[in-house]
Amino acid sequence: MKRINHIILLLLIGALSCLPQVLTAQAKVEIKGTVKGMENDSPISGVGVSTDSGSYTLTNSFGEFKIDAFIGEELTFQSPHFETVHHRIRSNEDVDVKVKGYEAKSNGSFRGSKSSLDRLSLHALYLDSANYFKKSDIEKSIDYITKSIANLGPRADKGELARSLTVLGEVYLYHKQYDLAITNFSDALEAQSTTRTIFLLGKAYVANKDFEEAEQTLLPLTKINKMVPFQKVELYEYLGDAYLGMGNIDKAVAFYSEGLTIAEKNQIAPKVTDLNSKIADAYVKGNRNIEAEGYYSNSLQLAKREAPQRSIQEKEKVADFYNKKNRFDEEIQLRKQSLNELGELPANTKVSRDKPKSLDSITSQRINYKIANAYMAQDNYDEAIPYLQKSIVEADSEDDLIIQKDATRKLSEAYEYKGEFNKALETYQDYVAVVDTLYIRKEQEISRAARLNREIAAKQSRIDGLEQERQLSQSKYDLAITDQQLQEESNKRKNWVIYSLLFGLLLMGLAAFFFYRSNQQQKLANNLLALKSLRSQMNPHFIFNALNSVNSYIAKSDERSANRFLSDFSTLMRAVLENSEEDFIPLAKELELLRLYVKLEHSRFPDKFDYTIDVDEAIAIESYQIPPMLLQPYIENAIWHGLRYKEGKGNLRIHLENIAKNSIRISIEDDGIGRKKSAALKTQNQKKQKSKGMGNISKRIAILNEMYKDKVDVHITDLGNDGSGTKVLFTLKKDK
Repeated sequence: MKRINHIILLLLIGALSCLPQVLTAQAKVEIKGTVKGMENDSPISGVGVSTDSGSYTLTNSFGEFKIDAFIGEELTFQSPHFETVHHRIRSNEDVDVKVKGYEAKSNGSFRGSKSSLDRLSLHALYLDSANYFKKSDIEKSIDYITKSIANLGPRADKGELARSLTVLGEVYLYHKQYDLAITNFSDALEAQSTTRTIFLLGKAYVANKDFEEAEQTLLPLTKINKMVPFQKVELYEYLGDAYLGMGNIDKAVAFYSEGLTIAEKNQIAPKVTDLNSKIADAYVKGNRNIEAEGYYSNSLQLAKREAPQRSIQEKEKVADFYNKKNRFDEEIQLRKQSLNELGELPANTKVSRDKPKSLDSITSQRINYKIANAYMAQDNYDEAIPYLQKSIVEADSEDDLIIQKDATRKLSEAYEYKGEFNKALETYQDYVAVVDTLYIRKEQEISRAARLNREIAAKQSRIDGLEQERQLSQSKYDLAITDQQLQEESNKRKNWVIYSLLFGLLLMGLAAFFFYRSNQQQKLANNLLALKSLRSQMNPHFIFNALNSVNSYIAKSDERSANRFLSDFSTLMRAVLENSEEDFIPLAKELELLRLYVKLEHSRFPDKFDYTIDVDEAIAIESYQIPPMLLQPYIENAIWHGLRYKEGKGNLRIHLENIAKNSIRISIEDDGIGRKKSAALKTQNQKKQKSKGMGNISKRIAILNEMYKDKVDVHITDLGNDGSGTKVLFTLKKDK
């Protein structure tokens, strides 16, 4: 007998556990139908059609609708043009609603002319298109809403205008532009007040964390008796959210519980799960952890009966609760279950982003990362490391840079705690690389967001302009009110821009912190830039002096010499320009330049000096590199400031010789008047120019030596004991 009783008890438990699943697995059918006027069969567009389970749609311009529903549910038809109609679904047959006196009620706002009806049909068609693109393309959706408002004209029917503004508010609400959503819902309510728009406004206030405004907006709706059960549940849910945001835990739990009672009574299974979870959230916020754990236990059990994605969401939410309470073993166990269930989902299946709000955490890489964090909190680094490695690999394949960054940093810390410092350093370097990539991507996202917001602002301005025209046609008072609203809207946009700029500055500050660590590379880049700048200052100086030589021939009317000089000068300039961007060129090329340059100067001053260029045959010229145009300024000084002022004919000698295995000496000697006498002959401006030119050469040599490890050395002395003549010695080293 006892055995039979046990069997009966087990059967009862099994039947009770299966009951919710049976209820949620009722036959779902697609209901089609129309809503039309009874007298003339005219279609009624924009009628809200909803079910007890939360499905919702609008009739199109032909009064037609399609909606998914369960057998036994109640269809509700709501419109400002007629009283709410209810219909119980018995089968999947079509549902045709006939509204008595619709034409008579419509005549008050638009007389039934053909043009008016066509305009309203087009308006409804635009709104259908806007709803179609609401989630996929915000710009197209707003464009269609703008067309719908423009189609109504300046004397727009307030009911149709309110519909357009409500749809616009829904678009902004879906794309998290909460301020704009609130503005458009408020404008819609000014045109025509409906329960649905009031509810959407309250929802937007909750999303924007204006909880007191949400309370004032939503609380009066609790007195309406004709709301469908699903809407009633959502109303109590959002009121609970508002009170929770204000820190009133008891009121939040009370409203959540009221919504839960309605959801259980009407078998709205998804909301039963959600409200159990939200009651638990409220108790957690009030530090009432025992009650919270009880409701979390309920939500976990209920979520198992729904889609696998919802079960995973709830497990992760409860795991976060365990984490905050330092119950790491329970957290790890729950997250591993989530990980297994996530792996069993089809490859292309994604966890819905509608509920809960923290859905960004529901990915395998994020779950692995959180499991590793729990192990690290227990100082169990050996267990944490494999999960971190999995998280990094999966985040890399899914292009999830945030988790890749966090997991890489944690992995570096784990190696450091274990004493594996080489691995810790290597992993930290990977972390820095990911941070740099993430920063670049964030900049791109900010740029795209700024562009999108500019476009949205422009479209919103167009809609505001249409509203201004409508109000202008009514009265000057309405125009003044509209201007005030536009000014407030403009101030909101300005504030948004300011906040965006502050956010951008914050990102720039973070970037500066990360770039600080790469200062050595930046220093090298600065040196290269300075070197290029010094070269660009030297080349024009050389060209100017050479052109002076051409000018002297032209002044003497020596055409042949001028032509010959210009030919040699063009050859020299071509070579100079080819080498102007190089830090070093072959020594053989530099010698060719010097020979050509000295030849040009000698052709101008043949009676002032003779010259010789001697190269030791033992020097392997092809193995040496020298900065371009490094020797020319010293030769130029020897000719222009030493030999040119000598009374007799002088000599210029350029000599190259080996001094060691890997270095040579280049000497430039002239027996001119010497540096002291040359300085005494110069004007103040000439002294300044020479000082600047020699200073540039010194800076250039210093930068090159810093970059290439003391490759060039310069020493200048007097040639004679009496101060006459000048000798410049260059020491040039080659790469070993």
